Amino acid sequence: MDPIEIKTLIENGLAGAEVNVFSEDNTHYSAIIISDAFADKRPIARHQLVYQCLGALMGNEIHAMSIRAHTPAEWQVLNEGDTA
Repeated sequence: MDPIEIKTLIENGLAGAEVNVFSEDNTHYSAIIISDAFADKRPIARHQLVYQCLGALMGNEIHAMSIRAHTPAEWQVLNEGDTA
């Protein structure tokens, strides 16, 4: 499955999210997702929100996915000092 398809599914499921999905083999993915929907949620709940967007694709077309899920404020703090 193409990373762009996964990006679109997550964006459709989490309105307003900023999503980047990467893969070298189109079965193992890495996603960085920035969304206000993650506010006041623990990491497992954030991952569950992402899994809901992907449904039955998880474990099938998507063999494995590393998820970095942050709120916009968290992402800004993580990237303070980055000049790129």
